[in-house]
Amino acid sequence: MPKKEKKGKVFKAEYYDFNLVAVVILLICFGLVMLYSTSAYTALVKDNNDMAYFAKQAIISACSIVGALAVSKLDYHLLYYVSGMIYWVSMGLMALVKFSPMGVEVNGAKRWLNFGIDALQFQPAEVAKIAAITFIPCLIMKMGKEVATRKGFWKLMAYGGGLAAAALIFTDNLSTAIIIGAITGFMIFIAHPNQKMFLRIILVLAVLLLVGRIVLQMTLGDMQLDMTNVDSFRLKRVLVWLNPEQYSSAGGYQIMQALYAIGSGGFFGKGLGNSVQKLGPVPEAQNDMIFSIVCEELGVFGGLVIIVLFGYLLYRLFFIAQNARDFYGSLMVSGIMVHIALQVILNICVVLNWIPTTGITLPFVSYGGTSIVCLMAEMGIALSVSRQIYFGK
Repeated sequence: MPKKEKKGKVFKAEYYDFNLVAVVILLICFGLVMLYSTSAYTALVKDNNDMAYFAKQAIISACSIVGALAVSKLDYHLLYYVSGMIYWVSMGLMALVKFSPMGVEVNGAKRWLNFGIDALQFQPAEVAKIAAITFIPCLIMKMGKEVATRKGFWKLMAYGGGLAAAALIFTDNLSTAIIIGAITGFMIFIAHPNQKMFLRIILVLAVLLLVGRIVLQMTLGDMQLDMTNVDSFRLKRVLVWLNPEQYSSAGGYQIMQALYAIGSGGFFGKGLGNSVQKLGPVPEAQNDMIFSIVCEELGVFGGLVIIVLFGYLLYRLFFIAQNARDFYGSLMVSGIMVHIALQVILNICVVLNWIPTTGITLPFVSYGGTSIVCLMAEMGIALSVSRQIYFGK
């Protein structure tokens, strides 16, 4: 159990991170503007209503902001008692995607649950990220010095790895599995006394990734394969990543058009609403490819602005984690910070074709109800931790 205040001492909130609230609301508003600009044409064609995507996202965003502020008023130590339940519930929900008729396929990926109404369709893998952020710190606090032992290390890895494996096996979502694994690894890194060992592991992994990239380019880069004979969709994505021009009909077209959008925008862009690529060349541009439309309409300058906003958001989370009242709160906010940082990096790298397509969205900006609800729940937790920061003597 995390340490609480001494007996006889009544806790009073001393701080509230309004800067975090401001930057999150700014990102959401920016995202809504870009979402309308990006999706209006598609919504008009599909639903005969140019506000279809925007209206749904705006309502969910407004409710999520209210929900986050409500969560921030609660004592985050309550999560210590319910994090185990969140962990197993997220496991069960992901299993339902694979083994129940409620699991539905959208755009070729079976990752959603549908409760009979389209409006109640959501992605359980997003809940799994919250489970990792809340449950792994709980385990670390319970284990105490056992974290430094080999047994403790593998116990934490088993729980974090099990959740990541569930995301991969039950929802076929590799990007979420990577994020959950990274959240777990980073929390163990913070709690473990031998941090140099982790730095060596990270260095080895970086070298292996670089070597793997070179080997893939040498072995698959110049190969001409018939995509109809390739069964693995991940192999298809790797081939498209290495040579998008050659495999334009198998997914490379979207990447090429996204790069054209960024290049044609120049430094200050074509102007808000003036994108050409969103009219069809970049399919589902309001989802994971929205950053390319931001750069086309607002230019490199617009892209840099959104990166700076995310940078400031991460700084506020770092500030809260550094000044949290206890280690439990610090670990949870650190997990939130890693989640958002990694998701932003992966999304932008996909758009720039630096890594294969993952389908991961840009936080607070891309279209997606489950994503914004879960992200705002995380912001509520971070704000709850910030409320108990005390700068007095």
